[in-house]
Amino acid sequence: MAREFQKNSMFIEQGSEKLDNGDVRKNFDDDGRAKRTGTLLTASAHIITAVIGSGVLSLAWAIAQLGWVAGPAVLMAFSCITYFTSTLLADCYRSPDPVTGHRNYTYMDVVRAHLGGVKVQLCGLAQYGNLIGVTIGYTITASISMVAVKRSNCFHKHGHDVKCSISNYPFMIIFATIQIILSQIPNFHKLSWLSILAAVMSFAYSSIGLGLSITKVAGGGHVRTSLTGVTVGVDVSGSEKVWRTFQAIGDIAFAYAYSTVLIEIQDTLKPHPPENKVMKKASLAGVSTTTLFYVLCGCVGYAAFGNDAPGNFLTGFGFYEPFWLIDFANVCIAIHLIGAYQVFCQPIFGFVEARCHNRWPETKFITTEHAVDIPFFGVYYINFFRLVWRTVYVIVTAVIAMILPFFNAFLGLIGAASFYPLTVYFPIEMHIAQSKIPKFSFTWIWLKILSWACLVVSIVAAAGSIQGLAQDLKTYKPFKTQQ
Repeated sequence: MAREFQKNSMFIEQGSEKLDNGDVRKNFDDDGRAKRTGTLLTASAHIITAVIGSGVLSLAWAIAQLGWVAGPAVLMAFSCITYFTSTLLADCYRSPDPVTGHRNYTYMDVVRAHLGGVKVQLCGLAQYGNLIGVTIGYTITASISMVAVKRSNCFHKHGHDVKCSISNYPFMIIFATIQIILSQIPNFHKLSWLSILAAVMSFAYSSIGLGLSITKVAGGGHVRTSLTGVTVGVDVSGSEKVWRTFQAIGDIAFAYAYSTVLIEIQDTLKPHPPENKVMKKASLAGVSTTTLFYVLCGCVGYAAFGNDAPGNFLTGFGFYEPFWLIDFANVCIAIHLIGAYQVFCQPIFGFVEARCHNRWPETKFITTEHAVDIPFFGVYYINFFRLVWRTVYVIVTAVIAMILPFFNAFLGLIGAASFYPLTVYFPIEMHIAQSKIPKFSFTWIWLKILSWACLVVSIVAAAGSIQGLAQDLKTYKPFKTQQ
């Protein structure tokens, strides 16, 4: 998909490099593209930016629904499955050989090379639908965190019993304005600095939430926890327990959603050492790091709040003091989500721009790059189509976020919808095709069992999240803060 896009969007820069250096091999990779500079560090930063997102904030609530036994078990299960399938997907970046084969630049290209047919369209529908959902979800979450800063100061000044109702909408507009500017970054290869900053922010707010939870546990105070989570007849009804359990599974699935951008991340890596080996190490580092944070934040958060754990433990005001630390944590969340939004939307931008370049190659509005000399920055190339289309996309996602500003249910639905097809089904099917695993062999059977089991999990998680969204819509009050 992005082959033509990269060629067109970067042709001026590539041409200048060629003239200045006179050595094509020095400035271009074996496929004729500008030399990739990604490393284990930058790939790990991209993964941590994509994985440790708003999902970590809902884990205390998710553990509260599942309890001390099922909660950590589900977390570890999703962690292991995500890492395993990410290693399969990393081997599919090149085809047919994972080290010397032809490069596939996007998830759809990978599916086209290994499976082909209608599965390519199904992959595109699942991937880009998920990416759009994630960008909407991040707009919601970032605005909630921005609102939480004002609410924290309000509670500190006027007391904890004051309502301090603040609209999310102005903060969604602020977030969208920032994204309109950052969306003019040409492609994924220019995002390393933003991902590293976002990864640092994710560690910061996760650590603050964990530290505050530990402090709350150490300070005593009775909270109710149990092996099975929220108690039927005390905290919830029987049906609510079932639906909340399903939704919690969806929230945890969302917390591990990065397979949608794995191939795009891998495409930023240097060719030596082999990209699949580096990507496997980056996946191990990223998933291990995030799982450690998830288990700590989820379990310690549950220990701190018990069965009454808020849906978002940094903006649901389980903590009020120290208010300045709560403010700092929420600022870190907002900064992190600014970067994470870009990690998830760049593949969408690349896909649409590649299609338009191929469809209308003679249209100057789409293909022409205009050089602009920016003081202290250097020459920047503006493409008017890129400017208009990306701006419209950000505005549309912000408007949808304003219409459906619900945190937990929305995250759960996105996680449920993307986990099975993108994290499990396609990586397993492509591995079977690439490795030519015989039908009905032992390996084929257990891979299929894993795939079918994950399908069932995704269906029940989606059902719980849809039910949660329906309940939120019934009680929704416009212009009020939604937590």
